[in-house]
Amino acid sequence: MKIGNPAEKRNVAAADSAAAPAKAAAEAAKPQAGSATAADPSAKVELSSSAASLMAGASSADFDAEKVSRISQAIADGSYKINAEVIADKLIANAQEVLGKVQR
Repeated sequence: MKIGNPAEKRNVAAADSAAAPAKAAAEAAKPQAGSATAADPSAKVELSSSAASLMAGASSADFDAEKVSRISQAIADGSYKINAEVIADKLIANAQEVLGKVQR
């Protein structure tokens, strides 16, 4: 049994053929692989303080390697226990927080 409308398939093919000239124009607008464009040496970028703090946080690799090792071993042993109630409670709290921010 086939599900779907065969007319939709014809419309998709028509849309693809209509998009082909746009793809060709986009390809022609791309710079050639051999031509390198140098950035303007006087161009400057300033990051906000929040962006700078995010960049600094991303570069620091502070994590508890021992804890990761213990959890990995527990998973491998099959002794790692998951508390579904805690996960459900945190999911609900997260959803309430997100919905509370959206509704305000």
